Amino acid sequence: MELALITAQQVAVLFILIFAGFICVKIGVIKMEGKKAFSDLLLYLVTPAMVINSYMTEFDTKVLANLLETLKLGTILLLAGIAVTMLLSVRIKDENCPIMRFACMFSNAAYMGFPLIQALFGQEGLLYTSVFFTAFNILLWTVGYGMVSKKVHVKEIIRSILTTPVIISVVIGLVIYLGRIPVPNIVKQPISYIAGINTPLSMIITGMIIAGCDVKKLLHNRLLMFVIAVRMFVIPALCLGLFMLFHVHGMIASIVLLLESCPSAAITTVFAVQFKYDEDLAAGAVVITTLLSIITLPVCAYLATTVL
Repeated sequence: MELALITAQQVAVLFILIFAGFICVKIGVIKMEGKKAFSDLLLYLVTPAMVINSYMTEFDTKVLANLLETLKLGTILLLAGIAVTMLLSVRIKDENCPIMRFACMFSNAAYMGFPLIQALFGQEGLLYTSVFFTAFNILLWTVGYGMVSKKVHVKEIIRSILTTPVIISVVIGLVIYLGRIPVPNIVKQPISYIAGINTPLSMIITGMIIAGCDVKKLLHNRLLMFVIAVRMFVIPALCLGLFMLFHVHGMIASIVLLLESCPSAAITTVFAVQFKYDEDLAAGAVVITTLLSIITLPVCAYLATTVL
């Protein structure tokens, strides 16, 4: 119950930051054109710095074992989400089905997950989140990208995976952590300062996305209703059920469950534009599931602490 209350409090904090981004756009302090620049800053500098910063800690064999456990459990839950989405949508015949499936399969573990887990579990939680995100990115750029692009170029996919900033930062972080390389304070402190920007910046970007959408109009899209049902209810319930069935408990289970219970990935809107899908559907998936997460994430945290 305590984790659920802390989660509710932290989600409320995140939504205040989201609201700040929303208001800044509405009153003209921030232009919508700045969204890409902010997103690039987050993707290429802030999040990698946060990941590397989380690895600059004292080596612990128990933590190393937990990293491997996170990779295993995270991969299982991600594959389960992909499988159930394909199964439930097999009869849907619509040209926007690929982007709808993508919105169901992949959560916003980067924008919502990193800040939430950092608030709940601290630096150690970030270590495990970065490992989850490695598996997440590999599946996103193979299964997800192949599905929405309707073509698979192996070289392009491999290049995308190997050049993803978060994965590069995980590799750097692991070298520092496993090699027990001492990082001088003159390097560590700037990385720590940059890492601290992650939560407010990611939430302000989310607020900007919401500011650019007509929420009432979005609610009339039946494909969006499918995304909401699968992303916010079916997949979290399935993940929780799998953990109960196989008696998986503890902090790692709670972390991967919360990460897989986050709203639809923000990159859904990018792929919708790139591959000419319904942009309103993609934006709606991100916006509405994000708004709903203020209720669903605390519920997932409560179930994680009482059931797992």
